[in-house]
This record gives sequence, C-alpha cells and structure tokens, in this order.
Amino acid sequence: MKITAAMVKKLRERTGSGMMECKKALVEAGGDLETAIEQMRKSGLAKADKKSGRTAAEGCVCISSSDDGKRAAMVEVNCETDFVARGDDFIRFAEAVTSQLLEKGADVLDEISRMPLPGGQSVDEMRRALIAKLGENINVRRAERLSSTDGFTTGYLHGGRIGVLVEMIGGDGEVGKDIAMHIAASSPVCVDETEVPQELLDKERAIFTAQAEASGKPSNIIEKMIEGRMKKFLGEITLLGQPFIKDPDLKVAGFLKDKGARVARFTRFEVGEGIEKAEENFAEEVMAQVQGA
Repeated sequence: MKITAAMVKKLRERTGSGMMECKKALVEAGGDLETAIEQMRKSGLAKADKKSGRTAAEGCVCISSSDDGKRAAMVEVNCETDFVARGDDFIRFAEAVTSQLLEKGADVLDEISRMPLPGGQSVDEMRRALIAKLGENINVRRAERLSSTDGFTTGYLHGGRIGVLVEMIGGDGEVGKDIAMHIAASSPVCVDETEVPQELLDKERAIFTAQAEASGKPSNIIEKMIEGRMKKFLGEITLLGQPFIKDPDLKVAGFLKDKGARVARFTRFEVGEGIEKAEENFAEEVMAQVQGA
C-alpha cells in the first residue's frame, strides 16, 4: 500500500512523533493507522524502559493555584538536558501534571503516575510517549499540594528552576509573596527551631564541640562557644531566624510580627537538588574516539 503524505500527517497529529518515524511505522503496519499507533506506543514503552536508568537532573518546577487562594500544587519534572527542559512539549507536560494534581489531589507519586490527563492518557503514559518523542529520560520526581482552611496559600516561581509554596495565616498576598521570595533566595530548612530534625542538631553540636575542644580553652568557655555557634546555626537554617532579604536589619520573625502574619508551613523545590550528576570530560571522550578509530 502506498503511504501518502496525508497519512503521515494524520499519524503525526495523533502521536506527535517525527515525520520519518511515522512513515516507517505506517510502512511496517501496511498503511493501517491504528496498527501503526499501537506499534509506536509499544516502541515508546521499550524506549522509556531503556532510558529509565539515565541521570535526569535538569528539568523544571511548575506551580498551579486555585482562584480562591486556598489550594496550590507544585511539581518537579526532570529530564537529561536543559535543551529539552526549555522545550514546549516538556513544559506543557509539566504544567498539565501540576494542574491535574491541584484538581485531583493525588499525594503519592504512584497515584500521580496513574492520574488521567485531559487528553485521556495517564501521566505515566504521557511521560513514556514524551520519552519516545524527545529521546531523553523523563520523570516526575516529586510533588507537593497545600490546602488551607484558616489562611491562604501562595506560590513563587523563579526562572522555572526554583519553586516555593507557603501556607500563610494572616497577612495578605503581598506579605505571602515576600515570604515565598525570601524562601526561594535563602533556602531555610524549616519554619522555626522546634521543627529542626534532632539528627541535624546532634550532628552540628558534635562538630562544634570538637572544634571548641580543639581550642584548648576552659570547659565553661567551651560550653559558651558551643551554644553561641548553635544559636548562629539555628538562625541560619530557620525561616524565622534569618535576616529578611528585603531588610537585612530585620529578622523574618520581626517582619511577620509587624504584618500580623504567621507561616504555617512551606515547601521549596530546586531542580536537580540532591541528584548526583555524572561528570563528563569531553576531551577524554574525543581522544578515546580518535584512538579507537
């Protein structure tokens, strides 16, 4: 059967794949459109599984908020290169996942992967199709959804790479935006000292103790040194203890008090944080190719 340009065009519209890939699939399917689509889906699943072990440390963070300010969702979607991360297909996928998370309220990544998107495909089906089309490993790494009954939620997105969600009690939208921007810039671990993990406190105290004891000072001085360093450390990692970015002479706690506001909780995502990236030496790679030629 002759494969026409119109057939190829129709298959491209249905699958979003390249022209040559569509033509090849139609040839193998004897011109049957539905068979070609099924074969391409199977091929896409195989490609997705093959690429699943590759490091994906680039990508984007997306935020979606309800009109009443009571709900907000944030998702980090990863890929392998910044080039793909900036592409329309990748961004549309990330935005669709975030929008559906806001509406459906899935909390676990397994639930998100099964969540249906507007086109009818699940998140995981669309992800695998995107892998086949773009040729890179793509995954939904993490997600957060906030809802508030006593206050409101606000979000801040910086360059598509850093995202912050905050639940505020009191204050207004401008205060919430200022706090979200501060969190994006200063990366606090938690709201206040009561939320600092005990494991982290013990680790830092042990380090400060060893440093102080190495000074050879009397034990009473050593204890004061340790407490002073712990106080400074807590001020650096807690939101309320940090100097406010818009007024470094004022702590965030003071800023919130002046505005009659309180931060109930927050979440901060930064693309690729915590993912170990493979170090590539292009000179060595080229040399190896030359020697092997």
